Amino acid sequence: MTHDHDLVLRPTPAQTEAALNPPPGRNGGDLVVETLAGLGATTVFGLPGQHALGMFDALRRSDLRYVGLRVENNAAFAADAYGRITGEAAPLLLSTGPGALTSLAALQEAAAASAPVLAISSQVPTAGLGGGRHGYLHELPDQAASFRGVVKSVHTARTQSQIPSAIEAAWTSALSAPHGPVWVEIPQDVLLAETAIPVVTGGDAFPEELPPRPELTAVAADLLSKAARPAIIAGGGVVRADASKKLRQLAETLQAPVVTTPGGKGAFPWTHPLSLQSWIEDRHTTDFLEDADVLLVVGSGLGELSSNYHTFKPRGRVVQIEADLGKLESNHPALGIHADARLALQALLETVSEREDPTAPERVRALLAKVAERIAAQELTLEQSVLASVRKALPADSPSFWDMTILAYWAWSAFDAKGPNHMHSAQGAGGLGYAFPAALGAAVADPTRPVLAVSGDGGALYSIAELATARQYGLNVTWLIVDDGGYGILREYMTDTFGEATATELTRPDYVALAESFGVPGVRTTPETLEQDLAKHLASPGPSVVLLPAVLRMFAATHLD
Repeated sequence: MTHDHDLVLRPTPAQTEAALNPPPGRNGGDLVVETLAGLGATTVFGLPGQHALGMFDALRRSDLRYVGLRVENNAAFAADAYGRITGEAAPLLLSTGPGALTSLAALQEAAAASAPVLAISSQVPTAGLGGGRHGYLHELPDQAASFRGVVKSVHTARTQSQIPSAIEAAWTSALSAPHGPVWVEIPQDVLLAETAIPVVTGGDAFPEELPPRPELTAVAADLLSKAARPAIIAGGGVVRADASKKLRQLAETLQAPVVTTPGGKGAFPWTHPLSLQSWIEDRHTTDFLEDADVLLVVGSGLGELSSNYHTFKPRGRVVQIEADLGKLESNHPALGIHADARLALQALLETVSEREDPTAPERVRALLAKVAERIAAQELTLEQSVLASVRKALPADSPSFWDMTILAYWAWSAFDAKGPNHMHSAQGAGGLGYAFPAALGAAVADPTRPVLAVSGDGGALYSIAELATARQYGLNVTWLIVDDGGYGILREYMTDTFGEATATELTRPDYVALAESFGVPGVRTTPETLEQDLAKHLASPGPSVVLLPAVLRMFAATHLD
């Protein structure tokens, strides 16, 4: 008997000849780029460094497109966005020590948001491995240890023959549910040494599927079918699994209202009669969800933001579908289903019974009216008008990337993403400087659509060097910078808590003049002209900066009541 897994693909005569007579002048770096190309990569991000030059030299002998940024953390943010937009593993080439470590904050964001980034770093020469104090440039006692608590998996290649397998294993890890960043490191001498290993001609890396256990989905389907007041929380896992259509079909079958988390923006249509939109930080929404007798949580761990800062206390039965095993029942007891959102929703669709509930749309409208009334009572017309102008100016199919800034905090709740995978922010790990370099990565992934980045002046200074990158590659990114003279949200937090703010005020540049010094068009706008100016620059090819001097305020929090 012959089994499929017993079959071995035999090389063609041409492949045999190429293997026996590899071209001269190749090194370990060639094995890296050949493996990436064989796995299907077309674009790599990064920043060269002395120990990594073997990889970068090999790039000129490959067909891979290289996009170089000015700071390693920003390169990782760009790779993160490329992975989110394409669903592919985004290669990130880095050098040893300081270069590698500078990427850590961005890799933490990729881990929190389940973005598939394949980071490949050099290491000190092989003789320096093992934790000794040899005094090599960039030496760390255990470089990989700095990444083990951040990335999904760590892989080391100490010889050239290990490179293709290590990268294939990392690729599989990055793209298996839940997606995430992975780390590969290769010593400098291994990358630089000439190699006689044949050209890598293909890859065999298949992400592992994560189907639900059928006995669990059977119980979940029974609970949902018999529920009197079912509701659904949709998180980022729905977006990453490309399961938005299945979510909508299930919600309509069950007549279950749906709220999306900040990471799940766009997973459910904003204006759908069952849409609670994204007001998950509002006490009215929290009360509504607590009243559900069966609550389906899909692709969310119900963390700090998604639980209204842990004030959410469900009274009914919770069913949680989550691909990250560590998040399953981590905050609330539930019928936990460890599975990819798409596969689990499909299993539920095949087993639930249709419910009739004419009151569901009415209850949704009443909830949204309460939210609108609460916001209207706070006299926040400036903030609402600014966010509305951004929405009107941004094409419906264009992605947007938001830094940790007051306007982004508004957007988490009040912005219509117009579709799944359209709105991304740094709310996973909460670091500054995400929006602009991430938007550059998205523009590389899809140059046919303009991309919007939104930052405050504090976050903008983290990324300002990437104006050079945007100009060098002519990327279609419009960068909206809201300048309030400091770290606006921290100023607000400190004033509310302590009566006055400390360390929040900033001396900052003239952003328009600075952009123009890079050859990037810039304009200073007002709340009244914002929509017009944004639309104009989004419609123009290449990068641009729109500066909005404005002091925005947050709507009042409800978790403190």
